[in-house]
Amino acid sequence: RYCQVNVPDELLRDLLPGPVTLVLKRSEELNKDLNPFTSLVGVRIPNHPFVRDLARACSGPLALTSANISCQASTLTVSEFQDLWPQLSLVIDGGPIGDIQSPECRLGSTVVDLSVSGKFTIIRPGCALTSTVEILKQKYGLIPESS
Repeated sequence: RYCQVNVPDELLRDLLPGPVTLVLKRSEELNKDLNPFTSLVGVRIPNHPFVRDLARACSGPLALTSANISCQASTLTVSEFQDLWPQLSLVIDGGPIGDIQSPECRLGSTVVDLSVSGKFTIIRPGCALTSTVEILKQKYGLIPESS
């Protein structure tokens, strides 16, 4: 509803929910104040029970960002971004969002642009790069787009 999906539903089911953000062309229905200077939007469905329950309780999409300063490692617990709390209106502790012992979990989601039919571009490698590329290339025959 909020983006133009030009890939098979099965591809979406193979990648979501999980640690992947799909970048697609935004639809006219998406609030124009969200990323106003691009025709694209990132779509993510995390595989975390609390976040998924929260999303189901809302009537529209959630516009979120990571709880860390850009270019820093992803935080996995609320205590890890305690320095940002004074700037926030609300902090909800839904539990860790990954294996806090795993450096790979701190890479954030793999961000892949699927806005061009038949092609993909990795925007951020993230924690699911290998499996995502394997699915896109081998299972669906998508071609990596030159940067």
